[in-house]
Amino acid sequence: MQLVSGGFRRSGAAVAGYNTGMPSESTLATVLIVEDDPQERAVMVEMVESLGYSTETAGDGEEALRKLDSAPIAAIVTDLMMPRMDGFELLRTMMERGHTAPAIMLTGFGSISQAVSIVHELRAFWFLEKPAQPEVLQTLLDRAIKYGNLVQKTEILQRELSYQGVLGDMIGASEPMQQVYALIQRAAPTNASVLITGESGTGKEMVARTIHRLSRRADGPFVAINCAALPADLIESELFGHEKGSFTGATGRHAGCFEQANGGTLFLDEIGEMSQAMQARLLRALEESKVRRLGGTVETPVDVRILAATNRSVEAADRTYLREDLYYRLNVFCVHLPPLRERKSDIPAIATAIIGQLNQKHGCQVTSIHPSALERLMAHPWPGNVRELRNVLEWAVITAGTECIFTAHLPKALHGGTGSAVAEVTLPDPGAEGTIQFQAGRSLEEIENEYIHLTMKSVNQDKRKAARLLGISLRTLYTRLAADSVGDRAQTAIVP
Repeated sequence: MQLVSGGFRRSGAAVAGYNTGMPSESTLATVLIVEDDPQERAVMVEMVESLGYSTETAGDGEEALRKLDSAPIAAIVTDLMMPRMDGFELLRTMMERGHTAPAIMLTGFGSISQAVSIVHELRAFWFLEKPAQPEVLQTLLDRAIKYGNLVQKTEILQRELSYQGVLGDMIGASEPMQQVYALIQRAAPTNASVLITGESGTGKEMVARTIHRLSRRADGPFVAINCAALPADLIESELFGHEKGSFTGATGRHAGCFEQANGGTLFLDEIGEMSQAMQARLLRALEESKVRRLGGTVETPVDVRILAATNRSVEAADRTYLREDLYYRLNVFCVHLPPLRERKSDIPAIATAIIGQLNQKHGCQVTSIHPSALERLMAHPWPGNVRELRNVLEWAVITAGTECIFTAHLPKALHGGTGSAVAEVTLPDPGAEGTIQFQAGRSLEEIENEYIHLTMKSVNQDKRKAARLLGISLRTLYTRLAADSVGDRAQTAIVP
């Protein structure tokens, strides 16, 4: 940093002509000064300390990283041009390692445009042209430290919510899900690639969206592409884009997913379904951070974080579907989602959240699940995982309409199997007597009709009370009773 006339001069413990009061956010706050020139570093230390902060110093980016790992740093003031590791590389490495201290970049007149680019690409808090003025620096440090404190409080809140079984849109307090949350929280603040594994229906895209939402790229776009859903001859165009006339039907220029996700996150679902040739092109784009549109001659720089997912095994012996070099490029972090059958204790909370979403979607008013229905949900093996659970609950919510889901509202597949299996439905009212016993596999309409008649009998044909017990409107009950009076219907045995 060059000292020029009109800048500040050293005067012991304070800056001449400047009233230095300790800012409210600076109490015990430590600012890391990164500057390779010893004299300029000493001047900056004196200025920052005169503003009421304590300081740590580093001569270049590598030393700064060691200080970040060993001491609590509230903010960083770093020079842009330094030997070994400059300011740009320092901020990039901080992002990859998950360091959240906000950084103020010092720059000379000739490198302002580069500093602006760093603020945009690496989320630096601000840049400051040399020589730094105390009033401006104090304002920036105050705001940077307030921002850093807010980030820390947000991270603490997210951790507390995860302990209660909630992270983003993900729900589950079981031990397997706590491990998933911990990995997401470690990976999200970095810029590292993440490979998400798990069976179909476990929620891999939800993990990807949560990582994006908790990352520094949250304000950028999130673009998802299913590699298995695209024909082999179209996936190159979808990923990298194409120029007009590059193939039959290319009537205009098209920006691919990499360009669409610039500054944000690109999620590649079912990455294992991509051909080996396309995997090679993808690897090149990841390593060079550039893409060339199909039929184009110019490479376009892109700033994209890659999240990928597969439902296949990632064991070395079973990984023939994925290039080895691409696997290691993507698998910086690996988040494995457990199947629902291994975390059944999460089913009640997941079901409650899904029912709330389905109520809004279908205009229903379901408020609870009867214990007998929940028992059925807990006993099911869920080969389709959370996606299957959502489908089952969608059937049940639409069928029930209001108030409570009973076992009669569940799809036939959850009624105890087929053949000679026997299922029972007991009235929810403790004062009511009677149980329906029937062989599983009969139609839901038959079961519901018999349940309605048993309920009517238990309340001495009081339709209002019956409607309340059944969780349906009085008008719906009249309609069902009228429809049931037409035609012959098979009757199940009523066991007193």
